Amino acid sequence: MKQKASVEEVLNILKELPNPLDDDEGGPEARYNPLKIDVFIETLLYLGSKTFSHVFAGIGKYNQVFKLLADSEEAQLCILRSIHELWRNHQQMICVLIDKMLKIQLLECSAVANWIFSKEMSHEFTKLYIWEILHLTIRKMSKYVSRLGRELVEAREKLARYGASGGGEDDDSDDSGGGRKPNNDKPSEEMVERMEERLEAAQADQKNLFLIIFQRFIMILSEHLVRCDTDNKEFDNYWYRWTVGRLQHVFLAHHEQVQRYSGTLETLLFTPDLDPHILDVFQQFVSLRS
Repeated sequence: MKQKASVEEVLNILKELPNPLDDDEGGPEARYNPLKIDVFIETLLYLGSKTFSHVFAGIGKYNQVFKLLADSEEAQLCILRSIHELWRNHQQMICVLIDKMLKIQLLECSAVANWIFSKEMSHEFTKLYIWEILHLTIRKMSKYVSRLGRELVEAREKLARYGASGGGEDDDSDDSGGGRKPNNDKPSEEMVERMEERLEAAQADQKNLFLIIFQRFIMILSEHLVRCDTDNKEFDNYWYRWTVGRLQHVFLAHHEQVQRYSGTLETLLFTPDLDPHILDVFQQFVSLRS
């Protein structure tokens, strides 16, 4: 990399690395190679550690390598672990890198959410940078859904406007009075249908993101309550109040998006058999919107 190696040269070197996940007897070939990811990520980020611009330039140059390595959620979780391992003492760098990788779609929002709530990150759970990452991940997804929604509304309006005016498929009136000119702005019905499909897929991803986040909250809070009950300890300690506060924050900070899926959340997660202490948080949110 110091010698400005090409993407092909880097990939050829990475191909030589064995996959430690293939050691299982008779097991299928692993979908990703954690050794490849560790070597590539930590080398690239270390060499780019001088400034944010250096590391962004490295990510841009080897974008294709990233895409080939991060072709599954398991691989993306491995990338996140490598980033954290290298930059555990530079929390701002972790936030900036994850934000960048979400922006250029090297990471999926669901992978980031699962990483935040993973067991290996439990010791970081009460640190503020973790929650900055969670909220920027939710906002990234919400902005993407909103943008697709706006584009679809505009396309429908254009299609209706041209249809109402009786304009042809490929032409429109020339404002200068010089006759007809080609119209490249008019969307076709097929284009609108594809935009509808993209929006539906994005909304499904957004719903899945909230399901992951709230399910993980429920799991860790339920485990805490059961453990305290078994050990005959007071459950309402600092960690419990802090975690419930973070759950409430997610509801309130993203209330418009969460409300859209509140019916699904109530059916799948916040069911009557849930511990009342956790269910009460959801019911408070619903009552605010009623």
